[in-house]
Amino acid sequence: MTTAIAWIDGEWGTPENLALPLNDRGLQLADGLFETVLLRRGTPVLLEEHLQRWRAGAELLGLGTPPDHSRLQPLLTEAIQRSGTASVDAVLRLNWSRGGAERGIDPPATTRERFWLTLAPAQPLFSAVKTVISRLEQRNASSSLSRCKSFAYGQSILARREARQRGADEALLRNTAGRLCCGTVANLLVRRHGTWLTPPLESGCLPGVMRACCLASGLAREDDLGEDLLEGDQALLINSLSCRPIQSVDGVELSPIEETTARQIWTNLLS
Repeated sequence: MTTAIAWIDGEWGTPENLALPLNDRGLQLADGLFETVLLRRGTPVLLEEHLQRWRAGAELLGLGTPPDHSRLQPLLTEAIQRSGTASVDAVLRLNWSRGGAERGIDPPATTRERFWLTLAPAQPLFSAVKTVISRLEQRNASSSLSRCKSFAYGQSILARREARQRGADEALLRNTAGRLCCGTVANLLVRRHGTWLTPPLESGCLPGVMRACCLASGLAREDDLGEDLLEGDQALLINSLSCRPIQSVDGVELSPIEETTARQIWTNLLS
């Protein structure tokens, strides 16, 4: 039987019965970073790439260096055993906050960062989504937070809520210059005139691990997508846990991509 498991400060339990200290800046101020890593039958996928982004984000935000592979491996082995996920797909979330501090937003002169993890069964998603372009939220291409996977996901939550209120599954975000950028939790891939394109990092999109795989493999190249998707475009939203065809944008149908095709594209990037 599989179950969700968590670890913090040397203690194992479930995500429901473990807790952060109330003065932790990750809880109080979203002052920290996280990574979500897919495990396929007990084997982490692209773990080193996730750890590289984790380290880069910590440096960008002025945090200490998060745990490396040697520290994580014993915890991961035990988490897999405790959760019963050795033979199924699961998602590992690694969390790194600036730690506890007195009231106020100024980072403390001396920090004691806090690490915790969760591991839970999860299935990658490949089903198509209806989308809208958010009218309320935009990515700030000039912000350091756009370049790392911080705890601050309020914008994505609001954009997703807007999408649901408008009868869609997901929102696409433009940046502050009005150019298409990303989804709420995934990078955007667009097949235009036979070529897969993805917005450059200068657009404010997250430097996604699967996005990097798309570029490194030659599947896609960076390009400005403009303000809107065009007639004849095909599009995917891709991250470490999903590759979902975009069925429509603001009620306008796109050229379809079969779920099996999206799954194959995603699977090929993992190999």
